[in-house]
Amino acid sequence: MTARPPALSGSRILITGPTSQVALPVVAKLAQDNEVYGLARFKKQESRDKVEALGAKTLAVDLASGDFKDVPQDFDYVLHFAVVRTGDFDYDLRANAEGVGLLMAHCRDARAFLHCSTAGVYHDEGDQPLKETDPLGDNHRVMMPTYSLCKIAAESVVRTSARLFNLPTTIARFSVPYGDNGGWPWFHLMMMNAGASIPVHCDGPSFYNLIHEDDYTDMLPRMLANASVPATTLNWGGSEPTSIEEWCAYLSELTGLEAKIAPTENTLRGIQLDPARMHEHVGRTGVAWRDGIRRMVEARNPELLKPN
Repeated sequence: MTARPPALSGSRILITGPTSQVALPVVAKLAQDNEVYGLARFKKQESRDKVEALGAKTLAVDLASGDFKDVPQDFDYVLHFAVVRTGDFDYDLRANAEGVGLLMAHCRDARAFLHCSTAGVYHDEGDQPLKETDPLGDNHRVMMPTYSLCKIAAESVVRTSARLFNLPTTIARFSVPYGDNGGWPWFHLMMMNAGASIPVHCDGPSFYNLIHEDDYTDMLPRMLANASVPATTLNWGGSEPTSIEEWCAYLSELTGLEAKIAPTENTLRGIQLDPARMHEHVGRTGVAWRDGIRRMVEARNPELLKPN
């Protein structure tokens, strides 16, 4: 039975990868009512300043080093969004797989640990929406050679660490995030504005489960409520699937820009998730993808919208 969702108010929360497009809205929301720490390498001072401007404290740590001596241990919750994809298998495995295990060891007394994984762990050659029990595979190699394998390795380390440290854990296989902070549809908009072609797989349409930042930030308490030992694994994406072809066509409708769709074998296949288990344990998403994309354009590039 799923526990009652935590209020996430007055809590001490560690968020890794806080400068990312995915996690920055999480920092912005949770720092309003909690003591939030953001952990990253912070190679650029402006990135650190951006996180601190939201009210969070910052910790400069390379997960690959495993050096957490300056990181507090008394967190109520840990939200692990950090990911490293340099293309160097040795470094990426140390950062993504070994790093999360060492982090869980350091924060073993937390009430719950959320590991943000990816839909990119699935074997992608079927035509049906993918369930949490479906086969895994190396589906991102064509674009990011270390990504899928490091994410699968990280999930294995997280599963082991949850049991080893009796740390309640949720593994969330994330689809495509977007919102006022950007995301993949925004990159496609920028490509359209530049007149560039948009690659899609020949086996299209390329379906995904776009999830708006409003939805995934709102879902965090229920994701944490599902944390368990052994770890709980859940798909995490929009309840309404859509394809690259569809959202680019809608961007064309909003802006008048041409979407030059270019089928190729040298890009990702679509990865459509089955959200049934998420619906049962966490709930449905509320932002329809067309509404979210319109909001994204209005927030980031209102000058590109066609006049009413």
